[in-house]
Amino acid sequence: MSNENKSIHEFDLNLICEYFATVERQGPGSPEITAKALSFVDNLTNESRIVDIGCGTGGQTMVLAQHAPGQITGVDLFPRFVNQFNENARKLNLQNRIKGIVGSMDDLPFQEEELDLIWSEGAIYNIGFERGLKEWRKFLKTGGYIAVSEASWFTDERPAEIDTFWQDAYPEIDTIPRKVAQMQHAGYIPVATFILPENCWTEHFYKPQVAAQEAFLKKNAGDTMAEEFIANQRHETRLYGKYKAYYGYVFYIGKKL
Repeated sequence: MSNENKSIHEFDLNLICEYFATVERQGPGSPEITAKALSFVDNLTNESRIVDIGCGTGGQTMVLAQHAPGQITGVDLFPRFVNQFNENARKLNLQNRIKGIVGSMDDLPFQEEELDLIWSEGAIYNIGFERGLKEWRKFLKTGGYIAVSEASWFTDERPAEIDTFWQDAYPEIDTIPRKVAQMQHAGYIPVATFILPENCWTEHFYKPQVAAQEAFLKKNAGDTMAEEFIANQRHETRLYGKYKAYYGYVFYIGKKL
């Protein structure tokens, strides 16, 4: 296997964190798409409790706070991301409503039926779509919402190259109808499902990485693992350009029964 074809799971977590801390978004998305997904969520008030799981540095969380009432907690495994998250909240004067904490999505510090909305953009894959939906459900009030974006197939069949890449990176990737069925089986009413547009990848995720990659390579000159990681990221970008008709991120919004 060539270096560019290594799975991201083979790289050191600290290296991944160092790199993604230099870009605003840690996954595909956009402010417009965050707002669109939020438009399907009803009954939020100033007393609502919202949690963004796998929040990263909070690019999407700040948008949430600007469009929704309530108290928002961001949870991420990496202290560096959380520190940046809280600094971003201060810069936007949102620190009274938003707080980032270090935590794991498989050991969340919330009470049962405490939350009105669980949010997770491009992060639920870390625990698995089905597992996340099932395990996080207990934290939601009856009638509460979950909104997650998830890598999904657009077609039942696809070229071997992209199929192999995703089966290695995330074996749980599946078609949209199967993902909706999984959400329903986990105890939610599927409220809305929509595909993230191409610009969420090209303009908001890949384009900002061009300069970040050059800076990262310069900072880590001579570090073979850093060079292999950037080669891997560039390979992923090329694959998206070649096979974007077959896959992408999809927002799934559900309401707890």
